Amino acid sequence: MNRRTFLTPSALSGLAGTAGLISGCSSGSDSGRRGAPPLDLSAPLRIPPLLHPERDSDGVRRYELTMLAGNSELLPGTSTATWGFNGAFLGPTLRASRGEQVAMTVRNTLPEASTVHWHGMRLPAAMDGGPHQMVAPGAAWTPTWTIDQPAATTWYHPHPHGATAQHVYRGLAGLFILDDGHDPGLPTAYGVDDVPLILQDKKFTADGALNGDPLKDTFGILGDRILVNGTYNPRFDVTTERVRLRVLNGSNARLYHLVFADRRRFHVVATDGGLLTAPVETDALALSPGERAEIVVSFAPGDNVVLRTLDNGVDLAKGDFDLIRFVADGRPAPSPPLPAAFAAFTPIVPPADAKVRRFTLNGHDAVNGRPMDMSRIDEVVPAGAVEIWEIENNVYSHNFHIHEVAFQLLDSGGKPASGYAGGHKDTVFVPGKSTVRLAVRFGTFTDPSAAYMYHCHILRHEDSGMMGQFVIVEPGTEDTAPRTLPPAGTGTSHQHGNTER
Repeated sequence: MNRRTFLTPSALSGLAGTAGLISGCSSGSDSGRRGAPPLDLSAPLRIPPLLHPERDSDGVRRYELTMLAGNSELLPGTSTATWGFNGAFLGPTLRASRGEQVAMTVRNTLPEASTVHWHGMRLPAAMDGGPHQMVAPGAAWTPTWTIDQPAATTWYHPHPHGATAQHVYRGLAGLFILDDGHDPGLPTAYGVDDVPLILQDKKFTADGALNGDPLKDTFGILGDRILVNGTYNPRFDVTTERVRLRVLNGSNARLYHLVFADRRRFHVVATDGGLLTAPVETDALALSPGERAEIVVSFAPGDNVVLRTLDNGVDLAKGDFDLIRFVADGRPAPSPPLPAAFAAFTPIVPPADAKVRRFTLNGHDAVNGRPMDMSRIDEVVPAGAVEIWEIENNVYSHNFHIHEVAFQLLDSGGKPASGYAGGHKDTVFVPGKSTVRLAVRFGTFTDPSAAYMYHCHILRHEDSGMMGQFVIVEPGTEDTAPRTLPPAGTGTSHQHGNTER
């Protein structure tokens, strides 16, 4: 098997009515126009290198990430200027286990300031890597925290206010896999039967440069080329009966409606926040930007099947695209049977007197009519609270991400969550003209002078001001907590983690 490493849903949305679009494993569209020539899907899938350093004498895992500018061959035979971590495009897959202390050294060699946000991680706000923890060109940031959450597929990406869309689009992103010491009986051989799939759409000029303005138009960029782990036209050679795919929607705006060309069924075993109660069988998976899911797919000897995304009429899902071809050899190695249930899931149940917070999304530049203000605290939450958040969307498609928390979707458009939509999450699709309700569990890290974010994860909207801030404080101190943050350089959120030159 020739495998290269890097050189340098709405969760409730169905796909009713799309079955007629499927006419074989190579009928997808290169440009997103139905009837366009099919892709060859033959380039070996790049697997991001795994960064899992040994613990030092103090029991700490220490990671080195450097933000770099470089050039990548994203399209065959063409050089594209890109950004990446420890290489020219994307970054390594980080891995750590529950109970371990991790220490990061994040260096910025780019020509402008950026940040690194640990999306899906439960950690102190000062270590979160939001827009208050900027890393200047030539500087380094050294956050440290203890992993304390169930096994999950999280990820990392920049979060500079007003520039997140551009920095992610240029290539700054990577997975962060968390383990918790429990073996759920799923495939675990990284890059063999436990495979990351980072989905991103791009536009290119005739000479191969990244094209498009991430801050232009309503949604920013909906690209006409899809990359998987930075690979265009990819193929993965299957060597086992079952493969676990860790799928990340790393696009700026695109919504993916994922199906296999032969409409084979598969099992969703985890969403953003970790394992489901039990595997959920389906033939379709929807992911909006920032969402993740783990699926287990079975393959037979000689299988040759394409994973694709379909246009079902949603404004963020334009075009049908073939994404990646899976080819099974003649004798795949046996895989353990898929477990019937998982024991790690703990439902999030709001108390009868749970506080209800309401948020309205109008246009793309404000939440509750207020654009993002870096000095303003919008919400104050007591540590350990379980609340109900209602997000009302009065316009076109949005989604919603809350830092630090785990939540469960209660209902969307008045319909209760079911199937994999009811798993633990941190990002949820909010269809146009609808309301979603979330049961939100907050952590216990308290700091009235360091804020977490909530925002639309369509990055053009985030950068335009569709974002707010909250702090977590000791219960009983909500009314006395300050409603503004200290100026940069004087507050906790700017000092923790040590930013050095």
